[in-house]
Amino acid sequence: RRGPESIVCAVLLVLAFFAGCTQASDVLEFTDDDFESRIGNHDMILVEFFAPWCGHCKRLAPEFEVAATRLKGIVALAKVDCTSSNTVCSKYGVSGYPTLKIFRDGEDAGGYDGPRTADGIVSHLKKQAGPASVALQTQAEFDKLLSGKDACVVGFFADGGSAAQAEFLKAASALRESYRFAHTNSEELLQQQGVEADGVVLFRPTVLKNKFEESTVAYSEDAFTSSKIKKFIQDNIFGMCPYMTEDNKDQLKGKDLLVAYYDVDYEKNPKGSNYWRNRVMKVAKSFLDQGKSLNFAVASKNVFSQDIAEMGLDASTGELPVVSIRTGKGDKYVMTEEFTRDGKALERFLQDYFDGNLKRYLKSEPIPENNDGPVKVLVAENFDAIVNDETKDVLIEFYAPWCGHCKSLEPKYKELGEKLANDPHVVIAKMDATANDVPSQYDVRGFPTLFFVPAGEKQNPRKYEGGREVSDFLAYLKKEATNPLVTAEEPKKKKSTEL
Repeated sequence: RRGPESIVCAVLLVLAFFAGCTQASDVLEFTDDDFESRIGNHDMILVEFFAPWCGHCKRLAPEFEVAATRLKGIVALAKVDCTSSNTVCSKYGVSGYPTLKIFRDGEDAGGYDGPRTADGIVSHLKKQAGPASVALQTQAEFDKLLSGKDACVVGFFADGGSAAQAEFLKAASALRESYRFAHTNSEELLQQQGVEADGVVLFRPTVLKNKFEESTVAYSEDAFTSSKIKKFIQDNIFGMCPYMTEDNKDQLKGKDLLVAYYDVDYEKNPKGSNYWRNRVMKVAKSFLDQGKSLNFAVASKNVFSQDIAEMGLDASTGELPVVSIRTGKGDKYVMTEEFTRDGKALERFLQDYFDGNLKRYLKSEPIPENNDGPVKVLVAENFDAIVNDETKDVLIEFYAPWCGHCKSLEPKYKELGEKLANDPHVVIAKMDATANDVPSQYDVRGFPTLFFVPAGEKQNPRKYEGGREVSDFLAYLKKEATNPLVTAEEPKKKKSTEL
């Protein structure tokens, strides 16, 4: 039998083992003290600037950890806690969390705007770490390239040292984050593509082959310049109706875009995935042939469940696609009629959209029954009535319930509202930007973000960049307000009298 001391030792060893396991991480940790000395040790590294209280950071953390492990020995991943390393975060202009930046040879190479899932990060950084364009030597290498799930752009050049190839490689380097590139000087491959000297061809994924558009597009300009090649790629890369994924969503979402969400899975069920896509494309082509301007895409309802929920749609049951349009300005429209196999419902929805007969969809909390407090509560449904009142100056705080800085600001912001409660021309307001649609002219990327909206200038909100003490806000409003401020009088202290 083991004695008490041996049992205690065994328990301590087990605890030490698990403690070591939980501490193991392939994500490097930098601080103010060592950032500059360590960052230059890596040819390329992705750095996350974060805050422990940030909800988006917490959601990213496990994906970041998995990506770091899978990229070990290829690209390093690191993180900096900005609540304890203010100097380095300020130096690199970190104003919201998480902020991700790529560094090359110790220098800031720009913000990372790729996917934030483990798969997406790995795919994105592998493209960054390898050559901008892969050199193809054989037919087998060419066939393997075309078997991928993404579109690719291939340059065919008779002379490897030609100016045309140099311009192609320049374009590839500029767009390497977004698209796949390859080039070849193989006479066999040039002959196969019917290229006599120089040519660039865009190949769409074979799984997306359809009868509504060609599978390849050839560059037709006489001159080979990187700017013209880039424009050719960006104009043609996605085709009529691409498959939207975590990897390419940011390139699509800035446009006026209709998306049909359903069980898209081109690995397990390519035939079923194309069944609904072809029905979308048939209707899309009829409108595009009329000269209508709109982009189309299909997407997995499981991958984009949050986007679907934000549109007020439910795709949890049934096989039929659910459809929405989001414009480049951020306006949203949803198809309430059930998708039909003949496409008639989609036709009616699109016709109403182009005729201007659809009502915008707004994600909004309920309008407060009582909104008489010193800080007015804004929701999407009452935003226009309160903020766009031409007679009022409005200071708005966009916040998130989980944001630590927002919680610290709350009592000061309330005090500001109380001081200006008697001013008929000024409104102090706040909006939960996670529960309501924020109008497109307000660029909210971190929390809290504040804007001042002057009377008579409602289309030109001004981002507030000043201090966050009550005195700072009052000084700003005294300078910027349309009318002289009316502030509550401080209660006068009674003079003490000696008995």
